[in-house]
Amino acid sequence: MRALLPLAVVFLVAIMSISIAGSSDRLACLPGCGGVVDKAPNGVFVVEVAFKNTGNTAGSWSVNVAFEGDSWNWVGGAQVLTLEPCAVRTLTWNGTVPASAPLDSMARLIVYYGDSFVAMNWWIHVVPSAQLSIASSSVR
Repeated sequence: MRALLPLAVVFLVAIMSISIAGSSDRLACLPGCGGVVDKAPNGVFVVEVAFKNTGNTAGSWSVNVAFEGDSWNWVGGAQVLTLEPCAVRTLTWNGTVPASAPLDSMARLIVYYGDSFVAMNWWIHVVPSAQLSIASSSVR
């Protein structure tokens, strides 16, 4: 029993650290929000980001998104967002994976607003345009 006590303390400290770190990030992704999306070079994608004014007065921000990676980047067009207190609005960007994006490369979604940015938990993974899969099989 005594051996389990230090493990339980470490577990509780880890949970508290995650909770505290997550609560300070205003644009943090909600649970279950994020992942890897497979796209071929020249593949189209849509980015939707919901913003909320958590302040006490109306505000205006210049907002943009980008996918940034070691091998390729894509930048959306800046949009102006004006929100009343507690108001929520979703902005949308349409994009295309660059034709020159190397196969098996990845780029991460970054949201830029004002003088800040947040690296989101969305990634685009570049896959071949043609992919072989097994449709059925049989053994007799």
